[in-house]
Parts: sequence; C-alpha cells; structure tokens
Amino acid sequence: MTRTVMCRKYKEELPGLDRAPYPGAKGEDIFNHVSQKAWADWQKHQTLLINERRLNMMNVEDRKFLQVEMDKFLSGEEYAQAEGYVAPEK
Repeated sequence: MTRTVMCRKYKEELPGLDRAPYPGAKGEDIFNHVSQKAWADWQKHQTLLINERRLNMMNVEDRKFLQVEMDKFLSGEEYAQAEGYVAPEK
C-alpha cells in the first residue's frame, strides 16, 4: 500500500516520498508534507534554475538561494523563475 500525505504544495492527498530527501528536521518535514509529484516537479524546476541562472553548487550563496526557493516552491508561494527560458514547443 502506498503511503499518502496531504501535500503542502498541491493541497490534496497524494502518494508520499519513499524516504526523506534530506537529513534532519528539514527532511522529515518534506517526507511528511510533500508528495512525490511535488518533489519531482521541484527537481525539474531546480535543474532549470541551476542551468539557466548558471548556479554553482560549490558556491554557498547559490546553495542557500536554491534552499530558499525550494521552501517557497514546496509551500505554494511565489518562487524564482528561470529568466529568459522558453519552453520547447510540443
């Protein structure tokens, strides 16, 4: 049986993650309140931000920026977009 959570982002009961994606309290919070769908959507958006904004994951400030944006994204708040990104036509 799949574990479900009340997803903080999508405000509905959805399948939850199989394990916490982070250690500690932050990971437990995500595990208990973020769905697989929201986490997968964040990972896609995170990749877009890293690539389009040319973020360096060795840089502490860039990692902090992503952390703040992740919190906003998963909470359903307004979050940073990739400037100049044009989605490919389907």
